[in-house]
Amino acid sequence: MTEIINRVANSPLVTIDLEELYVPGERAVFDLKEYLFQGLVLREKDFRKALKEMSWEEYEGKLVAVTCSTDAIIPTWAYMLVVSYLEGVAKELVVGDLDGLEQALFQKALMGLDVMEYKDKPVVVKGCSKLPVPMYAYGQITRVLKGISKSIMYGEPCSTVPIYKKPKE
Repeated sequence: MTEIINRVANSPLVTIDLEELYVPGERAVFDLKEYLFQGLVLREKDFRKALKEMSWEEYEGKLVAVTCSTDAIIPTWAYMLVVSYLEGVAKELVVGDLDGLEQALFQKALMGLDVMEYKDKPVVVKGCSKLPVPMYAYGQITRVLKGISKSIMYGEPCSTVPIYKKPKE
């Protein structure tokens, strides 16, 4: 009987699981539409008063997206004012929708990645995550690793799709 050899386990492949970069925590949305007069106009005096009187505890320690879900034209200062109240209360915050929040969280995590550990190695970017990894993260990891790693593949080590191969020198 021949011995079964696990070639995947013995290969030089390095796997990156972007799911490991997912920032845990409750997501919340601060929607400016709640502060619009007749659903269209932001009145500065009323808005400032409402923010000043608001209890910000509901956002404590959360990952917050500050947005406006209607087509109203919101002045830039309004977003800045909300951020000034949320800073120090929310764990992380971004002006944008929940997708923008996820993108910002992954960008921050990717910036902290030591890419030199992948230098001249074949890399597999794991697919099929259980957590919501945005497409942005897959694009960014490709940009970061291209030129550093020997090759980039997508999928699972036993079944990959080639993405990039470093040209031979």
